Parts: sequence; structure tokens; C-alpha cells
Amino acid sequence: MRKKLLTIIAVLLLMILVAAGTLLSQGYVRYKREVETLPVEKAVEAYRSKEEYADFEEIDPDFVNAVISVEDKRFFTRRGYDLIALARAVYHNLVAGDLVEGGSTISEQIAKNLYLDGYVEGLEEKMAEIFLMLELEECFSKEELFALYANMNYYGDGYWGIRDACRGYYGEDCSDLSLAKAAILAGIPNAPAIYQLSDGYDLAKNRQEWVLLTMANNGYISDTDMEEALNEDVHPIEKTR
Repeated sequence: MRKKLLTIIAVLLLMILVAAGTLLSQGYVRYKREVETLPVEKAVEAYRSKEEYADFEEIDPDFVNAVISVEDKRFFTRRGYDLIALARAVYHNLVAGDLVEGGSTISEQIAKNLYLDGYVEGLEEKMAEIFLMLELEECFSKEELFALYANMNYYGDGYWGIRDACRGYYGEDCSDLSLAKAAILAGIPNAPAIYQLSDGYDLAKNRQEWVLLTMANNGYISDTDMEEALNEDVHPIEKTR
């Protein structure tokens, strides 16, 4: 009986390995097809050549810290797929009872936006996404990738990219934001149709509070900084698109 059970287990494990190998192979083929059609350097340059593109050095540090806190807190210290981030996102979403944090790393989200129309369908595309992510991290620094992410995101009300959003919502450049504005802007791309400031200000403020709390928990700001930011009026200027 024991020998039969071990045989069944061995067969099941073999089937799992074969299936995993097939998916890995299919994902790699999809990845190669994508980058042969459009090399990552050209895909990225399409964004970086835009007039409104903001380099990493031009983005306010509070905004950087806000995004890192809620999207991928180990972004600057790890490479590749992040199982810890995935588990953390699941936990935070369960505790909050809402989708407050995504499971994908910043590099994965860039890969999806560049090649997979912003979302992944099925395990084959997930494997392709991982290969694309690894090539992006091989070709570009983390600072370059962060800037790309901030510039490709949609911030609601017709504003694409962090510089466009700062100028459109506040008439300011992205290099000199208050903590409060940095935090509320960092929260919008999670669900732009819900958090855009023209008609979603109250919900955006709730999201801002989560961003600030996460920043405090990660040691970027103090509790006093958080309270002051929450009390700041961050309504947009009257003219929005």
C-alpha cells in the first residue's frame, strides 16, 4: 500500500513538473516574440522621448517614498519576482476589506503596460511578464524604472504622467510637492476613475490616509508629519481637463 502511494505521489509530482516546464517554455516563447517585435530599449524610449517626461532626479522624494511604500517597498533593494510583496498585498487587502495594495512589483507593472496591454490573462502571460521584468531590470537602473513607472501612470482627469498631473491638479512641478500632495497623487493610479480629484476627492483623501500611514510604518515620515499632511487642503485648482 505504501509503495503504491509513493508511486502515485511520484507521478503527480512529475505531472506538475511537466506542466510547470510547459508553462515556462510557453511564457519564454511569448516573451521572445514580444521583444523581437519591440525591443525593450525602444519600448521605453517611446515614453522617455515625450516632452513632459520627468527624470528620477526631477521627482519629489516624498512622492517616490509614497509610491514605494504602497506599491513595492523593496523595489530598490531586490531583483525579480517578489513573493513577499505578493503575500503582504493579500494580507493588507484582507485587513482593509478593500483593494488597497497590488501584488505586482513596479517592474512587473511596467512590463504589463509596455507589452501586455496593462493586464495579464493566464499563466503563460504571467511567465512572459516575469521574463520581460527581468530584462527591464537588466537594461535599466531602478531609478530609471521608477521614473518610467511614474510617467506612464494615469492620474485621472485626463492627466498622464506625474508632471502632467502635478501641473494639471496644482499648477506645480513634480519636483517640489508638499507631503500631502505627494501622498494623494501617489494613491490615484491604483484606481484613477475612483480617485481622480475632480469628482473623487473624498475617496482620494481616504486613499491618501492609507498612503501616509504606510509611509509612517515604513519610517519615511513621523506621526506628526502624517497629521499635518492630513490636515492640509489638497483640493485641485479650479481648472481641470
